[in-house]
Amino acid sequence: MRQLFIQKTAMATALAGIVALSSLALSGAAFGDEASDVFALENRFEHTLTEVPESDREATLGALADDATALAETYPDSADVLIWQGVVLASYASERGGLGALGDAKAARKALERAIKLDPDGNAGSAYVTLGALYDRVPGGLIGFGDSDTAERMFQRALAIRPDGIDANYYYATFLAEEGETQAAREYAQRAMSGTARGARKATDEALRRQAKALLNTL
Repeated sequence: MRQLFIQKTAMATALAGIVALSSLALSGAAFGDEASDVFALENRFEHTLTEVPESDREATLGALADDATALAETYPDSADVLIWQGVVLASYASERGGLGALGDAKAARKALERAIKLDPDGNAGSAYVTLGALYDRVPGGLIGFGDSDTAERMFQRALAIRPDGIDANYYYATFLAEEGETQAAREYAQRAMSGTARGARKATDEALRRQAKALLNTL
């Protein structure tokens, strides 16, 4: 059985990004407008993954997951909010690890799938990337919902939307390497290394570019 998720330094950190802008507060139901609330959630998430000590990270992500869920209840038809809810829950599950994280992983999948229904592009493919990682890392069978075929479809949908995306290419390369498809893994790792960084997520993508290079060196 595979581990539940990629190790903390891979999926969780990469999803968060490297540079935190601030630690803006977001408390329960005390929301303002959607754009500022999403901005606060994103920045607080990045602060947690880059500034909070590892010993405190699980508890901090747990509180953030509660806030993300409350935000999704406030804006139930916002694809952007649901995608961030899914990302936060997936990262919290990754931090927790083990079978105890399955509930959070399932909640992340539900949020991301609803987001895609609302926005078929899934925030430029980002929702599909996270879903691909979830389907790849969660156990399958009677325990969870993990499925390699579904994971591959999610990655391919993300790449159809954003073929030069560093994140999509990197995570697909990682998946292919785990599946034993070494030559294809090399190809997508190289694509990640030469991909286009997203303006708002440049630090994140540059970190993934370095991880793609490290992956390529192991193949």
